[in-house]
Amino acid sequence: MTSQIVYKGDLRTEAQHLPSGTIIETDAPKDNQGKGERFSPTDLVATALGSCMLSIMGIAARTHAIDIVETKIDIEKIMIADPMRRIAEIKVEFHFPVGKDYSDKEKTILEKAALTCPVYLSLHENTKKSVVFNW
Repeated sequence: MTSQIVYKGDLRTEAQHLPSGTIIETDAPKDNQGKGERFSPTDLVATALGSCMLSIMGIAARTHAIDIVETKIDIEKIMIADPMRRIAEIKVEFHFPVGKDYSDKEKTILEKAALTCPVYLSLHENTKKSVVFNW
């Protein structure tokens, strides 16, 4: 098993990653009857996309001896409610460290890695994924 999730009441859950014991709490967002004091489940989906993209880029970077330490991503999740509430778009904006000069080949390797991460490929085709690489 990967995780175990317990409903704690008041639209909050507690998820435990079973192999490590780490815990993540979620809240429903304020615009959906929740407190918004924690990541919402849809926040975690959007955040997982960014984390996955960086992780797969990290594998490619390690393989090709490219330094991407301190690369950051800004994530914006956009919800819609028509016909049912869902994630309409996830905006992903990469910010690579200032002062690092990446070759065109390195940029291609890293961009291709990011765009082939498992979360990116698993999201429904109706979920728009807008990705910007700021080199």
